[in-house]
Amino acid sequence: MADRVVNFFVENLLQLLSDNVELIKGVDDDFKLLLEEVKRLKAFLDDAAKFHSDSNQWEQLVQDIQRMVFKAEDVIDKFLVQAKLHRDKNKVGRFFDVSHLATVRALAAEIKAIHEKVKKLREDNKDAFQPKPVLELPKKGHELTQGPSLEDDEVVGFDEEANKVIKRLFEGPAESLDIVPVVGMPGLGKTTLARKIYNDSKLSYEFFSIIWVYIGQSYKIKDIFLNILKFFTKRIEDHLNDDVDTLANVISVYMSKGGRCFIVLDDVWEAIVIDYVKKVFPENKKGHRIMMTTRDVYLATYANPDPHDLKFLTPQESFELLVKRVFGNGSCPDELVGLGEKIAGSCDGVPLAVVVIAGALRGRPNKSDWQRVQKNVAQHLYKNSQESCLKFVQMSYDRLPQEVQTCFLYCGIFPRGFDIASWKLIRMWIAEGLIKPQQTYTLEEIAELHLNDLVNRNLLILMQKRSDGQIKACRLHDMLHEFCRKEATNKWLFHEICKTPDNVIPSIQDQDTSRRLCSEPSVLYDFLSTRPFAEHVRSFYCFSSKQKQIELSPNDIKLIHKAFPLIRVLDVESLKFLFSKDFNQLFHLRYIAISGDFKSLPPTFGKFWNLQTLILNTSTSEPTIDVKAEIWNMLQLRHLHTNIPAKLPSPTTTTGKASCLQTLSMVSPESCKKDVLAKACNLKKLGIRGQMAVFLETRGGISNLEELKCLEHLKLLNDALYMNKSLHLPPAFFRLVRTVKKLTLANTKFPWSEADRLGQLESLEVLKLKENAFMGDTWRPEVGGFSQLQVLWIERAELETWEASNLCFPILSHLVLVSCDKLNAVPLELADIPNLHEMKLDNTSKAVKSAKEILERKTSKNIKFKFSMFPPETESKATQ
Repeated sequence: MADRVVNFFVENLLQLLSDNVELIKGVDDDFKLLLEEVKRLKAFLDDAAKFHSDSNQWEQLVQDIQRMVFKAEDVIDKFLVQAKLHRDKNKVGRFFDVSHLATVRALAAEIKAIHEKVKKLREDNKDAFQPKPVLELPKKGHELTQGPSLEDDEVVGFDEEANKVIKRLFEGPAESLDIVPVVGMPGLGKTTLARKIYNDSKLSYEFFSIIWVYIGQSYKIKDIFLNILKFFTKRIEDHLNDDVDTLANVISVYMSKGGRCFIVLDDVWEAIVIDYVKKVFPENKKGHRIMMTTRDVYLATYANPDPHDLKFLTPQESFELLVKRVFGNGSCPDELVGLGEKIAGSCDGVPLAVVVIAGALRGRPNKSDWQRVQKNVAQHLYKNSQESCLKFVQMSYDRLPQEVQTCFLYCGIFPRGFDIASWKLIRMWIAEGLIKPQQTYTLEEIAELHLNDLVNRNLLILMQKRSDGQIKACRLHDMLHEFCRKEATNKWLFHEICKTPDNVIPSIQDQDTSRRLCSEPSVLYDFLSTRPFAEHVRSFYCFSSKQKQIELSPNDIKLIHKAFPLIRVLDVESLKFLFSKDFNQLFHLRYIAISGDFKSLPPTFGKFWNLQTLILNTSTSEPTIDVKAEIWNMLQLRHLHTNIPAKLPSPTTTTGKASCLQTLSMVSPESCKKDVLAKACNLKKLGIRGQMAVFLETRGGISNLEELKCLEHLKLLNDALYMNKSLHLPPAFFRLVRTVKKLTLANTKFPWSEADRLGQLESLEVLKLKENAFMGDTWRPEVGGFSQLQVLWIERAELETWEASNLCFPILSHLVLVSCDKLNAVPLELADIPNLHEMKLDNTSKAVKSAKEILERKTSKNIKFKFSMFPPETESKATQ
């Protein structure tokens, strides 16, 4: 199969060439020839993606293509900077001067040389570049797919899980077929749990037939049916020539003669398997059951909207499993207990990781051996895992679409155990060119689909959800993190700067393997002391899991600016950053994430014509950050994130192309002028913080929102300094924000009598009323409003009485009450809202009794309902 990462690099080069046709004047003919040659490379890689080859010749060809792409990218990028500066200097009059003409000629020579090399590469490998038919090799005879053996493994921590699943198998619908999917990440023990249940003696009292069928990726429906049929007849050879429909009828006849049947489908990858197996069950009202294991949440919920999510082992269970695997029936020596607990804890609750590490420790009772393993558990997962960890992760990786594979590997740039903010990851994917445009979706929407895909395939761990149920933060398990690092390094996707065993910082001068660099703060100082300079580096990351900012000297920070003149992505939020003359020359920057004592955004930022995302965290004592850059001329800028309100400049002209800004995370109210919002007419997310009276009560404030026809998320955050002034929601507000789906209010102190008017917003799905959003002790919402509201969040309100019926919030699904300590009760009528399935109360003790009554009403109707409270009671009743 053609290398996905190489294809990605070729696509990016094509995009680079296509996007900059206007700037590459004077080398048109050579440029077009190179463009055509790169298109041929792309066509070849697309065609080759249908095949698989492990030959050294193929690997060498892939690397040669990659080197050619990198070389072309370097030449084009260097020229683009000069061409852009030249064009800006010569807006009027003659375009080319003598010095620039010399640069153009030099570029032409370089492009011509690269074109010749690419052409020679293609001609020297004519056989590889020829289209090949897809052939399916014939099989010798008919062999049934065999799965793992059903011998008992050492099972630890699965008793409770097994009991939960068995209870569902026994207590499900009495007459109809029911499917219980078990879902979890690779190595979590899905098959082990299924074996434990399959071998449980209690099942023989409930089911007449108990059948195990391994599916896997290379299944055939006929093989699945033959494996099921083997349970009912020994004369399987009589049916080898039967078609699928005939086999289904034969099995159905056998089943109709006996009692209840229970089938385990292990390792299911596609929905068609579920659809076909359901056909073999006769409609004889006996309550047959299917249990299936899968890594894919989409697939699990397709089979049953309520799958069983397999939990991770606790640290104690992990240690117990480690001891059993290392010492058998013996105990762990006292001097190794502490190390053993640390090693088991580093496996993050994944049984497969514990088992593999145990293999590295078995027969090695020396403390020094255990210390060596404890220092780098992740490395040992692959050092001792030729048949385990690598194989299990590779199976899921190989199933990913080409674009999603690269996105997955890219997650390895973050440190181990790092919680990755979803919005940030999406911005980085886009800046790196990993997300390819589609006509019907924005780049952000495509990236979010990829992120959801990775979480639903259990390749990323969901750490935190947003109030609307979308992914807020995720994490790579250490086992998967090590896979991503190794695979990405092998494919030259990125390179981690780390010291060798001799305490030396390796060189980054390899132009092929060091295009993207990531570093932990602990090695950054030593790395910068080498005074690196590398034009080939396109991305530089320095993350820290600690909150404390790393302080380097100004000279060290400036070394970063000088080191990577063609850099596109710079994320160094963990450092205290400052600007310099060299930084102002980094014209290729697409993504900047920095922290420092910034009082303003200097005018020089307006030169970053490629910038898509700017994340600016300032520690200044000033209430706002003054944006002096002409951001309205930065036509690629999509997202501006600041941690304090930004004061935006007015556009120098009201004509010309509108800004493509989608996000202004926090701006001052006085920035929301008509000319500003008219220029930012494509905004989807807007946060306004400051003196809200200025915005809400002046004619030139709230009315300017009419310019934002695409606005979906709006935050109005009144500064605590201005809370003494009473505020009101102006009538125009509800007319101007009809497109808003998510509204957050804080410290606005509106009267509760005006809250009903928010129900007029027909698009509103999420309403977050943070601290002192509304004032008063009573809220009686009217029937007929909030027709689309799904999430209601009320925090730090003085509310005592809340009276509402189910008709006030007809499709509400989530209710969150935080620090509403005066609230006497949650309206019991909310129990009659069909969609309501989750309620959370934090420090809202008076209302707990009524919340429990809602819980009882829901569970009495067999409705799945999640209720959580803090502080918890002694007996946990979090989920029923």
